[in-house]
Amino acid sequence: MKRDLLSVKKTAISFFCLFSFLFLVSCESLSFYSQAIRGQLSILSKRENIQALIADPATDAALKQRLSSILEIREFAETSLALPVEKNYASYVDLQRPFVVWNIFAAPEFSMTPVDWCYPIAGCVTYRGYFSEQKAQDYAATLKAKGLDVYVGGVAAYSTLGWFADPVLNTIINRDEHRLAALVFHELAHQRVYIPGDTIFNESFATAVELEGLKRWLKQVGDANEADLLIAQANLEQQYRREFVSLVQSVIPALEALYKTDLSATEKRAQKAALIETLRQNYQQLKQGWQGYAAYDAWFEGDINNAKLHTVATYFNQVPAFEALLAESAYEMESFYDRVDALASLAPEAREQALVRLTP
Repeated sequence: MKRDLLSVKKTAISFFCLFSFLFLVSCESLSFYSQAIRGQLSILSKRENIQALIADPATDAALKQRLSSILEIREFAETSLALPVEKNYASYVDLQRPFVVWNIFAAPEFSMTPVDWCYPIAGCVTYRGYFSEQKAQDYAATLKAKGLDVYVGGVAAYSTLGWFADPVLNTIINRDEHRLAALVFHELAHQRVYIPGDTIFNESFATAVELEGLKRWLKQVGDANEADLLIAQANLEQQYRREFVSLVQSVIPALEALYKTDLSATEKRAQKAALIETLRQNYQQLKQGWQGYAAYDAWFEGDINNAKLHTVATYFNQVPAFEALLAESAYEMESFYDRVDALASLAPEAREQALVRLTP
Protein backbone atom coordinates (compact mmCIF):
# COMPACT_ATOMS: atom_id res chain seq x y z
CA MET A 1 0.00 0.00 0.00
CA LYS A 2 1.40 3.42 -0.95
CA ARG A 3 2.01 5.89 1.81
CA ASP A 4 0.92 9.48 1.49
CA LEU A 5 3.43 12.08 0.32
CA LEU A 6 3.98 13.55 3.79
CA SER A 7 4.90 10.17 5.21
CA VAL A 8 7.30 9.48 2.35
CA LYS A 9 8.98 12.88 2.77
CA LYS A 10 9.27 12.37 6.51
CA THR A 11 10.90 8.98 6.03
CA ALA A 12 13.30 10.36 3.40
CA ILE A 13 14.31 13.26 5.65
CA SER A 14 14.80 10.86 8.58
CA PHE A 15 17.20 8.65 6.67
CA PHE A 16 19.01 11.65 5.16
CA CYS A 17 19.67 12.95 8.66
CA LEU A 18 20.81 9.55 9.90
CA PHE A 19 23.12 8.83 6.97
CA SER A 20 24.57 12.36 7.06
CA PHE A 21 25.36 11.88 10.74
CA LEU A 22 27.52 8.87 9.93
CA PHE A 23 30.13 11.15 8.36
CA LEU A 24 30.60 12.97 11.68
CA VAL A 25 31.29 10.07 14.05
CA SER A 26 34.23 7.92 15.10
CA CYS A 27 34.90 4.40 13.77
CA GLU A 28 33.30 2.81 16.85
CA SER A 29 30.26 5.06 16.57
CA LEU A 30 30.11 4.45 12.82
CA SER A 31 29.76 0.72 13.43
CA PHE A 32 27.04 1.31 16.02
CA TYR A 33 24.97 3.69 13.90
CA SER A 34 25.37 1.49 10.84
CA GLN A 35 23.85 -1.51 12.63
CA ALA A 36 21.11 0.74 14.02
CA ILE A 37 20.16 1.99 10.56
CA ARG A 38 20.30 -1.52 9.08
CA GLY A 39 18.16 -2.85 11.91
CA GLN A 40 15.52 -0.14 11.52
CA LEU A 41 15.52 -0.49 7.73
CA SER A 42 15.00 -4.23 8.09
CA ILE A 43 11.93 -3.67 10.26
CA LEU A 44 10.46 -1.07 7.93
CA SER A 45 10.98 -3.28 4.88
CA LYS A 46 9.12 -6.20 6.47
CA ARG A 47 5.95 -4.32 7.47
CA GLU A 48 2.65 -5.91 6.42
CA ASN A 49 -0.63 -4.02 6.60
CA ILE A 50 -2.73 -5.37 9.47
CA GLN A 51 -6.07 -5.00 7.69
CA ALA A 52 -4.66 -6.88 4.70
CA LEU A 53 -3.41 -9.66 6.97
CA ILE A 54 -6.81 -9.95 8.63
CA ALA A 55 -8.48 -10.21 5.22
CA ASP A 56 -5.98 -12.81 3.98
CA PRO A 57 -7.37 -16.39 4.32
CA ALA A 58 -3.81 -17.69 4.77
CA THR A 59 -3.26 -15.72 7.99
CA ASP A 60 -3.37 -17.82 11.15
CA ALA A 61 -6.70 -17.47 12.97
CA ALA A 62 -5.09 -16.71 16.33
CA LEU A 63 -2.92 -13.99 14.75
CA LYS A 64 -5.99 -12.49 13.07
CA GLN A 65 -7.68 -12.22 16.44
CA ARG A 66 -4.64 -10.51 17.97
CA LEU A 67 -4.34 -8.09 15.07
CA SER A 68 -8.03 -7.24 15.32
CA SER A 69 -7.45 -6.38 18.98
CA ILE A 70 -4.60 -4.09 17.93
CA LEU A 71 -6.96 -2.11 15.69
CA GLU A 72 -9.37 -1.69 18.60
CA ILE A 73 -6.54 -0.63 20.90
CA ARG A 74 -5.35 1.94 18.34
CA GLU A 75 -8.82 3.47 18.09
CA PHE A 76 -9.16 3.56 21.87
CA ALA A 77 -5.75 5.22 22.28
CA GLU A 78 -6.76 7.98 19.89
CA THR A 79 -10.32 8.60 21.04
CA SER A 80 -10.08 7.99 24.79
CA LEU A 81 -6.47 8.92 25.56
CA ALA A 82 -5.85 11.58 22.88
CA LEU A 83 -2.63 9.85 21.88
CA PRO A 84 -0.99 10.48 18.46
CA VAL A 85 -1.84 7.18 16.77
CA GLU A 86 -1.56 8.35 13.13
CA LYS A 87 -0.05 5.40 11.15
CA ASN A 88 1.53 3.70 14.16
CA TYR A 89 0.66 0.06 14.83
CA ALA A 90 -1.22 -0.26 11.55
CA SER A 91 1.32 -2.82 10.29
CA TYR A 92 2.84 -6.07 11.57
CA VAL A 93 6.37 -7.51 11.44
CA ASP A 94 7.48 -11.00 12.41
CA LEU A 95 11.15 -10.62 13.34
CA GLN A 96 11.49 -14.33 14.14
CA ARG A 97 13.38 -13.55 17.33
CA PRO A 98 12.25 -12.95 20.95
CA PHE A 99 13.38 -9.30 21.23
CA VAL A 100 13.64 -6.39 18.83
CA VAL A 101 16.76 -4.91 20.43
CA TRP A 102 19.12 -5.67 23.31
CA ASN A 103 19.96 -2.71 25.55
CA ILE A 104 23.25 -2.37 27.37
CA PHE A 105 23.49 -0.54 30.71
CA ALA A 106 26.77 0.21 32.43
CA ALA A 107 28.11 1.84 35.60
CA PRO A 108 31.48 1.93 37.40
CA GLU A 109 32.08 -0.97 39.78
CA PHE A 110 32.04 1.36 42.79
CA SER A 111 29.57 4.05 41.74
CA MET A 112 25.82 4.25 41.21
CA THR A 113 26.22 6.90 38.48
CA PRO A 114 25.35 5.21 35.17
CA VAL A 115 27.25 5.62 31.92
CA ASP A 116 25.48 7.92 29.43
CA TRP A 117 25.38 7.59 25.65
CA CYS A 118 24.26 10.49 23.47
CA TYR A 119 22.38 10.18 20.18
CA PRO A 120 21.31 12.70 17.51
CA ILE A 121 17.57 12.20 18.06
CA ALA A 122 17.00 10.72 21.52
CA GLY A 123 19.58 12.85 23.30
CA CYS A 124 21.67 11.39 26.15
CA VAL A 125 20.30 8.21 27.73
CA THR A 126 21.65 5.53 30.03
CA TYR A 127 21.56 2.65 27.56
CA ARG A 128 22.90 1.58 24.17
CA GLY A 129 20.77 -0.65 21.94
CA TYR A 130 21.73 -3.30 19.38
CA PHE A 131 19.51 -5.17 16.94
CA SER A 132 21.77 -8.21 17.31
CA GLU A 133 22.12 -9.99 20.65
CA GLN A 134 25.63 -11.13 19.72
CA LYS A 135 26.75 -7.59 18.91
CA ALA A 136 25.27 -6.41 22.21
CA GLN A 137 27.13 -9.08 24.13
CA ASP A 138 30.35 -8.28 22.24
CA TYR A 139 30.12 -4.60 23.15
CA ALA A 140 29.19 -5.49 26.73
CA ALA A 141 32.37 -7.57 26.92
CA THR A 142 34.48 -4.54 25.97
CA LEU A 143 32.84 -2.54 28.76
CA LYS A 144 33.41 -5.34 31.28
CA ALA A 145 37.05 -5.45 30.21
CA LYS A 146 37.28 -1.80 31.29
CA GLY A 147 36.12 -2.76 34.78
CA LEU A 148 32.53 -1.56 34.45
CA ASP A 149 29.41 -3.24 35.83
CA VAL A 150 27.33 -4.19 32.80
CA TYR A 151 23.80 -5.46 32.25
CA VAL A 152 22.26 -6.58 28.93
CA GLY A 153 18.47 -6.81 28.67
CA GLY A 154 16.23 -7.74 25.78
CA VAL A 155 13.57 -5.21 24.73
CA ALA A 156 10.28 -6.32 23.19
CA ALA A 157 9.23 -2.93 21.79
CA TYR A 158 10.36 0.67 21.44
CA SER A 159 9.16 3.93 19.95
CA THR A 160 10.86 5.78 17.09
CA LEU A 161 9.32 8.97 18.54
CA GLY A 162 7.29 9.68 15.42
CA TRP A 163 10.17 9.44 12.94
CA PHE A 164 8.64 6.31 11.43
CA ALA A 165 5.29 4.52 11.58
CA ASP A 166 5.99 1.95 14.30
CA PRO A 167 4.71 -1.57 13.53
CA VAL A 168 3.35 -4.22 15.87
CA LEU A 169 6.03 -6.88 16.38
CA ASN A 170 5.85 -10.62 17.02
CA THR A 171 7.79 -9.90 20.23
CA ILE A 172 4.64 -8.50 21.86
CA ILE A 173 1.70 -9.90 19.90
CA ASN A 174 1.08 -12.91 22.16
CA ARG A 175 0.69 -10.93 25.37
CA ASP A 176 -2.63 -10.88 27.19
CA GLU A 177 -4.84 -8.30 25.54
CA HIS A 178 -4.81 -5.84 28.44
CA ARG A 179 -1.01 -6.06 28.70
CA LEU A 180 -0.74 -5.51 24.96
CA ALA A 181 -2.95 -2.44 25.29
CA ALA A 182 -0.84 -1.10 28.15
CA LEU A 183 2.34 -1.43 26.08
CA VAL A 184 0.80 0.38 23.09
CA PHE A 185 -0.38 3.21 25.35
CA HIS A 186 3.11 3.48 26.86
CA GLU A 187 4.94 3.66 23.54
CA LEU A 188 2.47 6.13 22.01
CA ALA A 189 2.88 8.36 25.07
CA HIS A 190 6.54 8.77 24.13
CA GLN A 191 5.39 10.26 20.83
CA ARG A 192 3.20 12.77 22.68
CA VAL A 193 5.85 14.11 25.08
CA TYR A 194 9.56 13.32 25.02
CA ILE A 195 12.51 15.27 26.42
CA PRO A 196 15.86 14.28 24.91
CA GLY A 197 18.20 13.25 27.70
CA ASP A 198 15.65 13.01 30.53
CA THR A 199 14.97 9.28 30.74
CA ILE A 200 13.31 9.35 34.17
CA PHE A 201 10.82 12.02 33.07
CA ASN A 202 10.04 10.26 29.80
CA GLU A 203 9.52 6.80 31.25
CA SER A 204 7.61 7.98 34.31
CA PHE A 205 5.25 10.03 32.14
CA ALA A 206 4.67 7.13 29.73
CA THR A 207 4.09 4.74 32.63
CA ALA A 208 1.48 7.08 34.13
CA VAL A 209 -0.33 7.23 30.77
CA GLU A 210 -0.07 3.46 30.46
CA LEU A 211 -1.68 2.90 33.87
CA GLU A 212 -4.51 5.36 33.26
CA GLY A 213 -5.10 3.93 29.80
CA LEU A 214 -5.20 0.41 31.17
CA LYS A 215 -7.85 1.32 33.73
CA ARG A 216 -10.03 2.90 31.05
CA TRP A 217 -9.47 0.06 28.60
CA LEU A 218 -10.45 -2.61 31.13
CA LYS A 219 -13.64 -0.75 31.95
CA GLN A 220 -14.56 -0.68 28.25
CA VAL A 221 -13.88 -4.31 27.29
CA GLY A 222 -15.60 -7.42 28.61
CA ASP A 223 -18.41 -7.60 31.14
CA ALA A 224 -18.37 -5.49 34.29
CA ASN A 225 -17.40 -8.35 36.60
CA GLU A 226 -14.51 -9.43 34.40
CA ALA A 227 -13.30 -5.84 34.07
CA ASP A 228 -13.42 -5.37 37.85
CA LEU A 229 -11.37 -8.53 38.35
CA LEU A 230 -8.77 -7.49 35.79
CA ILE A 231 -8.54 -3.98 37.23
CA ALA A 232 -8.11 -5.46 40.72
CA GLN A 233 -5.39 -7.78 39.41
CA ALA A 234 -3.68 -4.93 37.56
CA ASN A 235 -3.77 -2.77 40.70
CA LEU A 236 -2.33 -5.66 42.69
CA GLU A 237 0.48 -6.13 40.17
CA GLN A 238 1.20 -2.39 40.30
CA GLN A 239 1.42 -2.65 44.08
CA TYR A 240 3.86 -5.55 43.72
CA ARG A 241 5.87 -3.49 41.26
CA ARG A 242 6.04 -0.56 43.66
CA GLU A 243 7.18 -2.90 46.43
CA PHE A 244 9.78 -4.41 44.11
CA VAL A 245 11.09 -0.97 43.13
CA SER A 246 11.14 0.17 46.75
CA LEU A 247 13.03 -2.94 47.79
CA VAL A 248 15.65 -2.58 45.06
CA GLN A 249 16.14 1.13 45.71
CA SER A 250 16.54 0.48 49.44
CA VAL A 251 19.97 -1.05 48.84
CA ILE A 252 21.30 1.89 46.81
CA PRO A 253 22.05 4.28 49.75
CA ALA A 254 24.00 1.51 51.49
CA LEU A 255 26.02 0.88 48.34
CA GLU A 256 26.67 4.59 47.81
CA ALA A 257 27.88 4.89 51.41
CA LEU A 258 30.13 1.88 50.93
CA TYR A 259 31.67 3.29 47.75
CA LYS A 260 32.61 6.52 49.57
CA THR A 261 34.64 4.72 52.23
CA ASP A 262 38.41 4.31 52.24
CA LEU A 263 38.19 0.53 52.17
CA SER A 264 40.28 -1.37 49.66
CA ALA A 265 38.73 -2.53 46.40
CA THR A 266 38.74 -6.11 47.69
CA GLU A 267 36.91 -5.14 50.87
CA LYS A 268 34.40 -3.01 48.95
CA ARG A 269 33.78 -5.89 46.55
CA ALA A 270 33.09 -8.29 49.41
CA GLN A 271 30.70 -5.93 51.20
CA LYS A 272 28.95 -5.12 47.92
CA ALA A 273 28.34 -8.83 47.34
CA ALA A 274 26.99 -9.17 50.91
CA LEU A 275 24.55 -6.28 50.43
CA ILE A 276 23.27 -7.78 47.19
CA GLU A 277 22.86 -11.19 48.81
CA THR A 278 20.83 -9.55 51.58
CA LEU A 279 18.70 -7.94 48.87
CA ARG A 280 17.97 -11.38 47.39
CA GLN A 281 16.96 -12.72 50.81
CA ASN A 282 14.71 -9.72 51.44
CA TYR A 283 12.99 -10.37 48.12
CA GLN A 284 12.20 -13.94 49.14
CA GLN A 285 10.59 -12.60 52.31
CA LEU A 286 8.68 -9.92 50.42
CA LYS A 287 7.16 -12.27 47.83
CA GLN A 288 5.74 -14.53 50.52
CA GLY A 289 2.85 -12.08 50.67
CA TRP A 290 2.39 -11.97 46.89
CA GLN A 291 0.01 -14.92 46.52
CA GLY A 292 2.37 -16.84 44.24
CA TYR A 293 3.21 -13.86 41.97
CA ALA A 294 6.73 -14.49 40.68
CA ALA A 295 7.29 -11.99 37.86
CA TYR A 296 10.56 -10.73 39.37
CA ASP A 297 12.14 -14.09 40.15
CA ALA A 298 14.22 -14.02 36.95
CA TRP A 299 15.52 -10.54 37.77
CA PHE A 300 16.87 -11.75 41.12
CA GLU A 301 18.19 -15.05 39.78
CA GLY A 302 20.51 -13.25 37.33
CA ASP A 303 23.65 -11.31 38.19
CA ILE A 304 22.91 -8.08 40.11
CA ASN A 305 25.27 -5.12 39.85
CA ASN A 306 25.20 -1.31 39.78
CA ALA A 307 24.11 -1.19 36.14
CA LYS A 308 21.17 -3.54 36.70
CA LEU A 309 20.08 -1.76 39.87
CA HIS A 310 19.93 1.52 37.98
CA THR A 311 17.45 0.14 35.43
CA VAL A 312 14.85 -0.29 38.16
CA ALA A 313 15.21 3.29 39.38
CA THR A 314 14.93 4.75 35.90
CA TYR A 315 11.36 3.91 34.98
CA PHE A 316 9.27 4.69 38.02
CA ASN A 317 10.70 7.45 40.19
CA GLN A 318 8.35 10.22 39.04
CA VAL A 319 5.21 8.19 38.31
CA PRO A 320 3.42 9.38 41.51
CA ALA A 321 4.01 13.00 40.46
CA PHE A 322 2.44 12.45 37.04
CA GLU A 323 -0.48 10.59 38.60
CA ALA A 324 -1.04 13.56 40.91
CA LEU A 325 -0.88 15.92 37.93
CA LEU A 326 -3.45 13.79 36.11
CA ALA A 327 -5.77 13.99 39.11
CA GLU A 328 -5.32 17.77 39.25
CA SER A 329 -6.28 17.83 35.55
CA ALA A 330 -9.57 16.09 36.46
CA TYR A 331 -8.39 13.13 34.33
CA GLU A 332 -8.91 15.13 31.14
CA MET A 333 -6.08 13.95 28.93
CA GLU A 334 -5.57 17.04 26.76
CA SER A 335 -5.39 19.23 29.85
CA PHE A 336 -2.97 16.76 31.41
CA TYR A 337 -0.74 16.79 28.32
CA ASP A 338 -0.75 20.59 28.26
CA ARG A 339 0.48 20.65 31.84
CA VAL A 340 3.12 18.03 31.05
CA ASP A 341 4.23 20.16 28.08
CA ALA A 342 4.62 23.07 30.49
CA LEU A 343 6.82 20.94 32.73
CA ALA A 344 8.85 19.81 29.73
CA SER A 345 9.57 23.43 28.81
CA LEU A 346 11.23 24.12 32.18
CA ALA A 347 14.95 23.95 32.82
CA PRO A 348 15.97 20.54 34.24
CA GLU A 349 16.36 21.67 37.84
CA ALA A 350 13.09 23.62 37.85
CA ARG A 351 11.32 20.66 36.23
CA GLU A 352 12.60 18.26 38.86
CA GLN A 353 11.59 20.62 41.68
CA ALA A 354 8.09 20.92 40.20
CA LEU A 355 7.74 17.14 40.08
CA VAL A 356 8.94 16.83 43.68
CA ARG A 357 6.24 19.29 44.74
CA LEU A 358 3.65 17.20 42.91
CA THR A 359 4.71 13.93 44.52
CA PRO A 360 2.29 12.82 47.27
